[in-house]
Amino acid sequence: MPKSRIRKKDDFTPPPVKQQSIKLATGRRWVAPLMLALFLIGLAWIVIFYVTSGDMPVESLKNWNIVVGFGFIAAGFVVSTQWK
Repeated sequence: MPKSRIRKKDDFTPPPVKQQSIKLATGRRWVAPLMLALFLIGLAWIVIFYVTSGDMPVESLKNWNIVVGFGFIAAGFVVSTQWK
């Protein structure tokens, strides 16, 4: 039976190492404090409205004060989409 040819394999050379880019702070440090501030302002607005029986924070808005409070909370969720 004939012998098969032996192929010489090249030595293994690892692929070149890719340098990872260094990520610096992207300047989004304002997102978390603003998000929390909006959540707390909205919560405080609603709590003050209920505790004062509708006299505060803005008496002329009456029950729309609840919508304003939830608006602040919704704005906090919108800002949270910018967090990386």
